[in-house]
Amino acid sequence: MSAGKIKSFQEIFICPLCKKQMQMIHLQSLVCSNKHCFDIAKQGYINLLSRASSTKYDKKVFEYRRVISKSGLFNPLHAAVSEIIMSQLRSHEPISILDAGCGEGTHLNNIQMEINQKKLNPLLAVGIDISKEGISFSAAEYSDGIWCVADLANCPFANQQFKFILNILSPANYSEFQRLITDDGLVIKIVPEQDYLKELREVFYKGSDKQVYSNSLTSSHFNEQFKLLDVESIRYQGNLSEPLIEPLLGMTPLSWGTSKDRIEKILQMNLKQVTMDFKILIGKK
Repeated sequence: MSAGKIKSFQEIFICPLCKKQMQMIHLQSLVCSNKHCFDIAKQGYINLLSRASSTKYDKKVFEYRRVISKSGLFNPLHAAVSEIIMSQLRSHEPISILDAGCGEGTHLNNIQMEINQKKLNPLLAVGIDISKEGISFSAAEYSDGIWCVADLANCPFANQQFKFILNILSPANYSEFQRLITDDGLVIKIVPEQDYLKELREVFYKGSDKQVYSNSLTSSHFNEQFKLLDVESIRYQGNLSEPLIEPLLGMTPLSWGTSKDRIEKILQMNLKQVTMDFKILIGKK
């Protein structure tokens, strides 16, 4: 299924090494005219990194993120992003979405499902991440998208292939986004707001300058790169059951490098809710 989907949209790909167009061969590999070859993994993803990469995000982090995403903690955010996309659609217009820094794929999958339930537009969903572990998770679970291991600084796609680029709680590469987005497309960037996971931040960073978070630099950088059309704020309390607390701690860089004492303190707090607080930046060329 994955190979067939990649073949159907092979025209969106360019070789990350030489920038030539690529073709699917025998439903097994993408090959460019210079014979650079990238095979489809058995899980259904394609690794288009030009060289091996290491990342702090290991398999356990993505397992935790999958548990949290499937718990519904991000559902209001997914619904808000889906509404933004649907508000831009003309009837029966094909939709192409790139999730840049998609992790284990649940954000993109949930947004895709929301749109498919309400709109009949043909939808191409592509997720890329530099982590092979994250993309492997995505492809194994969600066969309705195209999943690529790729570098945001060297995206393996031809110019102006996507009507929407999502960048959810993830680093960006705005020069590549400018290249990949259509002239009438939207870049939708989600950044954490001041109160995001504040219950954890208050314990992890108590007494330090990190206790209060600001995204002002990220927002101003976005404004420099794109024409800002709108900013939406979304804030809500997410319900936690006890089995979700360990995955919540494990999925976020907030907990990385913190002391065992502080982690133990949070585990003993018996948190029933956690604050979810986001800013959605919507921009175009």
